Amino acid sequence: MEINYGIKTGFNEAFIIDADKRNELLINCPEADEIIRPILSGKDIKRYQINWDNKWIIFTRKGIDIDQYPSIKEYLNSYYEKLRPRNNNEPTGRKPGPYKWFEIQDNVAYYKDFEKPKIAWGNLALNGQFSLVDAGYYINAPSSFIATDETYLVGILNSRLADFYIKQLGVTRNGGYFEYKPMFVEQLPIPAIPKDIQMQLVLLIEKLSASPSLKKQIEEEIDDVVFSLYNITLEEKQLIYKDAFINKSISSEESLNIS
Repeated sequence: MEINYGIKTGFNEAFIIDADKRNELLINCPEADEIIRPILSGKDIKRYQINWDNKWIIFTRKGIDIDQYPSIKEYLNSYYEKLRPRNNNEPTGRKPGPYKWFEIQDNVAYYKDFEKPKIAWGNLALNGQFSLVDAGYYINAPSSFIATDETYLVGILNSRLADFYIKQLGVTRNGGYFEYKPMFVEQLPIPAIPKDIQMQLVLLIEKLSASPSLKKQIEEEIDDVVFSLYNITLEEKQLIYKDAFINKSISSEESLNIS
């Protein structure tokens, strides 16, 4: 499974809009609905849930014909000096690059993956904040995502074991915050998981949504399932709960790595 970065517009002030601005643009150009998509930022993505704040992205990807969307063109043109690719010595504009002034700054070749179910997470957090995200939501950088409909995987990623493993690969910042960069998350080995265990995790994840008052208990059950998957002993489990380093090797030769 491939980890993708969120969208880097180069100037969010222009490309990310609220519902009122979206409605205004659609009144004059209904066709613009094709390229105005709901977007999530890191603060919207929580552990096992999202809290969308009704923000939208004008997704003018590379190669789009802006003349098909006159209201979008007029709106973005009001930011022209800040949107155009600048020369190296110029003080205004976005970073130099082979994109047009109205286009998203970075080429998002995998843009179709935003229209699929996914697992997304923010970049900086105290612990894993992975959540299932419905098809159609776009993700803003520096958040990342995996296009997948495998619900059980979010349980593994949010588990205490996965969090412990990932945190051995990077440096924790002041205040206990950790950067959940793709380069760290992709190193987590995912074993081949029997269908009955997949279903067990799915049912527990669904139970989390239905019974928020039992969150702690249910997450501990998910942790126990994941510990069993990786053959973690009681002693190792106790060390993990204490956030101590263990030398147990989770063999990548017996797993399917996220890449």
